[in-house]
Amino acid sequence: MSRMMAYRIHRFGSLEEFRPETVDVPDPADNEVLVRVQTASVNPVDLKTLAGHYPLIGEDQLPYTLGRDFAGVVERVGDGVTRWKAGDAVFAFVGQGPGAYAEYVLVDEHALARPPRKVDLFTAGAVPLAALTAWQGLFDHGGLKSRDRVLIHAGAGGVGHFAVQFARYKGAEVFVTASGDGVEFVRELGADHVIDYSTQRFEEHARDMDLVFDLVGGETQTRSWAVVAPGGALISTLNEPSQEEASKHGVRAERYTAQPDGAQLAVIASLIQDGKIIVKVAATYPFDATHEALARQKEGHVRGKLVVDVRATNGTYQAA
Repeated sequence: MSRMMAYRIHRFGSLEEFRPETVDVPDPADNEVLVRVQTASVNPVDLKTLAGHYPLIGEDQLPYTLGRDFAGVVERVGDGVTRWKAGDAVFAFVGQGPGAYAEYVLVDEHALARPPRKVDLFTAGAVPLAALTAWQGLFDHGGLKSRDRVLIHAGAGGVGHFAVQFARYKGAEVFVTASGDGVEFVRELGADHVIDYSTQRFEEHARDMDLVFDLVGGETQTRSWAVVAPGGALISTLNEPSQEEASKHGVRAERYTAQPDGAQLAVIASLIQDGKIIVKVAATYPFDATHEALARQKEGHVRGKLVVDVRATNGTYQAA
């Protein structure tokens, strides 16, 4: 049986629990595609999973390979797969199964899409989970429409920088919180109103929001009730919003988890291909520095996405 390198955890804890090891290359089931990973991106959920704080991954699933999204090439397909064949370029959010910090990953055929043409592998690998999280949060859960007023918290991050652009593409009036060099970054992305949360209180600058897209949680979420218009919505990727507060303010509120969706990802790819959406890659790392990439994500305030080059070890490229 073929073997591959993968970064796995055998127990929850600190970054010391995250290490590479050699494992068997998995075989695709009827509806699955085995993909040779080229690049994989770093997401906050990797750190939550590592710490044991991500409720969808329990101890019964350990050892577990981290890494939620990737760009790569189809290696082989399951018997029931007809839409993909060996050699196809693909990218995807893998869902909750074993992840993409590995030389090969199994993916449901319906999660895959063709990456945007004319973008490099780092750009393609940075897209799937962050972009789908933003898309589903704004549109599927938030119901954002043209001319709506939306407040996006943490607009300079991986999910946030997609959300700012998707909201602008939809024709919404976009308010964004950011700090430091993120202020100019989100302004360049097309935000109509940028609030520097280090010096300004967003409640004083954002009123009557049809949607608050919360990528911060905690006190920021609590303070956001004051700015949602009656009939509006507060949608979070983090804390479950208080239904008592939602009822008190006459708004809808929910927390959601992004789902793999190849069809939505194909739409996003076309927007990137047409130049309507840009993808910010903050830094790249060779495969054997994946640990360093997660450590950088843990520091916070990353402008855009961190991407791991699974083809590269010790700074040199292996055969693709």
